[in-house]
Amino acid sequence: MRERASRIGILVTAVASGVLAGGVVAADDAELARQDRIGELERKVEVLTDELVKLRTEQAVPEERDLESFGGLGPAASKIYGVAQGLSIGGYAEGYYRSFVNDGRSSKVDTADALRTVLYVGYKFTDKLVFNTEIEFEHAKTAENLDGQAGEVAVEFAALDWMLSEWANLRTGLVLVPMGFVNEVHEPPFFHGVARPEVEQRIIPSTWRENGVGLYGRIGEQLEYRSYVVTGLDALGLSASSLRGSRSNGNRSRAEDLAGVIRVDYTPTALPGSLFGGSFYYGGVDQARDGFPSASLAMWEAHAQYRRFGLELRALVTQAFLDEADDLTLALRGMGEIKANEVIADEMFGWYVEAAYDVMPWIAPDSGFYLAPFLRYERFDTQQSTPSGFAADGSKDIRLITSGLSLKPHPNVVFKFDYRNFDADQGDIADEVQLGFGVAF
Repeated sequence: MRERASRIGILVTAVASGVLAGGVVAADDAELARQDRIGELERKVEVLTDELVKLRTEQAVPEERDLESFGGLGPAASKIYGVAQGLSIGGYAEGYYRSFVNDGRSSKVDTADALRTVLYVGYKFTDKLVFNTEIEFEHAKTAENLDGQAGEVAVEFAALDWMLSEWANLRTGLVLVPMGFVNEVHEPPFFHGVARPEVEQRIIPSTWRENGVGLYGRIGEQLEYRSYVVTGLDALGLSASSLRGSRSNGNRSRAEDLAGVIRVDYTPTALPGSLFGGSFYYGGVDQARDGFPSASLAMWEAHAQYRRFGLELRALVTQAFLDEADDLTLALRGMGEIKANEVIADEMFGWYVEAAYDVMPWIAPDSGFYLAPFLRYERFDTQQSTPSGFAADGSKDIRLITSGLSLKPHPNVVFKFDYRNFDADQGDIADEVQLGFGVAF
């Protein structure tokens, strides 16, 4: 009996030991599983935290992409076309210091100016529908400065694109007139000189935008075009020295006279880095104003460009023809819009050539910087031909040599220096020394 009880006690002890040992093993397994779950949760939290930080960073500072032109617009203005959907923000800015040399006229004073601060705001509704705008703040504020000069806030373009195919896309709204180099691509890192070429300000009145509608696209790999119907220029703003004042800029544009413009660019594969093109504009300018004759303006320009191996070459020529210039001159004089001795020309003509070369690969090939000396020669005359009985103003026949440097520590950041030497057929014009900077993003 005692022996049987002893065996039962041994058996109970063994079972109890086994249960306890199993419990210890089970507890160890549970602890390991718990630790694994905790580790997995920590890894997931870390991944989610990284994703949230990345999303917040991309919202504030999106991942940098190379800026490329699309549909004739500047590289920064084209950002919206590269996003998948939704909002895109970009912009550019430029400022300068200008000093006048050998200037005997009291009206000229050295100037420093926060010239432009620009925001591009675009929205891509679908792959086919894109709305793109350029909002510009000029001269730091809209109120007058101490010299009575005011800045402005203006919409440079605001266009809705309906992209139908590679060769035909609809664009409507406030559009940039597709003439010359800088009217569409006017972001400061992408042209030489602190100031835009004078030919592309006085004759091609950059920045020139009008309300309109049209088509743009590519035909094959080598041919690109843009063609719009826009509101015409307004003769009320004509002057002896420029067409710039006749732009409506989209501000309740008179549409009594419309205009058509077409541009074609050719990039031959046989000559990489080259571009050849031209544009033509024709439209009425009287806009049914009382006392104005029925008048129209025709303008053409041709341009060529070569950029390869650090060498950059540009050339442009343009000519504008205005009919009824004699009657317009008399009408504007009578209204007090121009001086009694001023004449509106019936023909304006201008051209320029430009060369630049990036020397940084020879100086510091690993720096990633860009340093290009450049030289531009311009010849323009906004009184190339005047109506019979009206004398041309020789001070409007100008030769301009601009020489300088463009330094880019980043492809979208530029520091500029140049000297502009003016020589008029009649009278003296002060030379200019300019320092400037520009950014695009």
